[in-house]
Amino acid sequence: MIINTFDGRTEAIISPEKFYGKREKLCDICIVTFSEIIINNVLKTFRCEKISEIVAANGTIPIYRLKYKGKDIAFYMTMISSTGAGTCIEEVRCLIGAEKYIMFGSCGCLDKDITAGKAIIPTEAYRDEGFSYHYVPAADYITIKNADVVAKAFEDMGIPYIKGKTWTTDGIYRETKGNMRNRKNEGCIAVEMECAGVQAVCDFRGLEYYSFLISGDLLDSQEWDRRILGNDEEMNHQLKNFYIALELALRV
Repeated sequence: MIINTFDGRTEAIISPEKFYGKREKLCDICIVTFSEIIINNVLKTFRCEKISEIVAANGTIPIYRLKYKGKDIAFYMTMISSTGAGTCIEEVRCLIGAEKYIMFGSCGCLDKDITAGKAIIPTEAYRDEGFSYHYVPAADYITIKNADVVAKAFEDMGIPYIKGKTWTTDGIYRETKGNMRNRKNEGCIAVEMECAGVQAVCDFRGLEYYSFLISGDLLDSQEWDRRILGNDEEMNHQLKNFYIALELALRV
C-alpha cells in the first residue's frame, strides 16, 4: 500500500547531491513564496542578486538573495503542491546550502469565524497526499515543529494569528463535503497543498521549516497594516506578507 512506501533502510537511486554536485553555502535562510506578483515586486523594491537556479525540463526557477537589515536572505518562487514545493527544497538545500525555510501562501478557511483577520500558523497537517509517505513513516498527521517559534515572532511583531491543524491535500477538486466535515471535526481550520510534504522533507533532511498561511480575509486586519508597514501608503499590498517573512527571518 502507498502508506507503507517509506524506506529508511536502503539508499535512494538518485539524489539532489548526485544531480547538482557539492555547492558552496550561499545563504542560511530562505523565503519561499508561490506568487509571481510578489517575486516581481520584491525584485523592483530591493537590490537583489541571482545566486543559483533550479533546473527543470519545463523551465528554470531562479534563486535570489537580498540583504534586509544587515542579514542575507535568499528567496524564490516555488512550484505548487507537496511534491513540487518539497522537491524544490530538496534541490535548494544543495544549491545554496540553506538550512531554514520560511514558506507562506494562501489557504482555504474551514472556519471563518475563528480565522477572520488573522494569519494562520499550522501546528499539524493531515497527510492527504502521497509525497510525505516517502520521507517519514505513515501517520494521519505530521507535526509542524516550529509553530510556537512562528507564533512568538508574530506576537513580537503585533500580528494577529491563530494556530491550528491544516488539511494538506493534492486533490483540490476532490475536497468533498464529507471529507471537509471530517477534517473540521478533527480540528482542522484550513486546507492547503504543501505543509505535510514540506515538513516531511525537512524532518528527513534535518532542516527547519517555518510556515504561515493567509486566508482570504486576512488583509482586513487594520493592525496588520499599521504595525508591519507603518504609514507607507504606496507599498503594494502584495509585499506585506513578504515583509512579514523578512521580519520572521530576523527572529529565527
